[in-house]
Amino acid sequence: MMTLVIATRNAHKTDEIKAVLGGSFRYLTLADVPDAPEVEEDGDTFAANARKKAEVLAAWLTGFPELHGDGPIAVLADDSGLEVDALDGVPGVRSARYAAVDGARAGNASDAANNAKLLHDLERVADGQRTARFRCAMALAAAGQDVGERPTPVFEGVCEGRILRSARGTAGFGYDPLFQPTGFADTLAELGAAVKNRISHRARALAGLREHLARRR
Repeated sequence: MMTLVIATRNAHKTDEIKAVLGGSFRYLTLADVPDAPEVEEDGDTFAANARKKAEVLAAWLTGFPELHGDGPIAVLADDSGLEVDALDGVPGVRSARYAAVDGARAGNASDAANNAKLLHDLERVADGQRTARFRCAMALAAAGQDVGERPTPVFEGVCEGRILRSARGTAGFGYDPLFQPTGFADTLAELGAAVKNRISHRARALAGLREHLARRR
């Protein structure tokens, strides 16, 4: 059985990934490998950040065969965030640190602080101009992989919608309570896991990953 090391300590994100991919894998997260190196996400795109994180961690894991279990091991890394049209794509790759001082790379802001800043920045934007999307890029790098010979695959997914004027729902995280997906009356935080794991940006990226893995079997 393949071991997937999900390159996050975010329990919400981990639960979403497991729910979509199912039980065909042995899962670890960064909480299971606390000595893993911190990877600075300094790319200009979600894909660049996801690929860098996957490759660095996969190279590091090569030195720990005891983590491999009874099959191959690979790192699944994602970078995702919110793009708001009225803000020229902001917060984008800075979504987790949007409300941090000067948008510092080190130290993410809280969900509450990020949501408050987003509402403030969109306060004068008309309802019809509050279009936005969640975007996710996921990279898969195998331990021992020579990235120079075989490029690390990246799978992307997008969920279109708009930003409301107040938060609704408690089931999501991040910007979910403010984001109403196109075609739905509820926010991502109101829809529940079953629907979110079918329509979200992360679910759509994972669908591409699942097809890729199926072709390799």
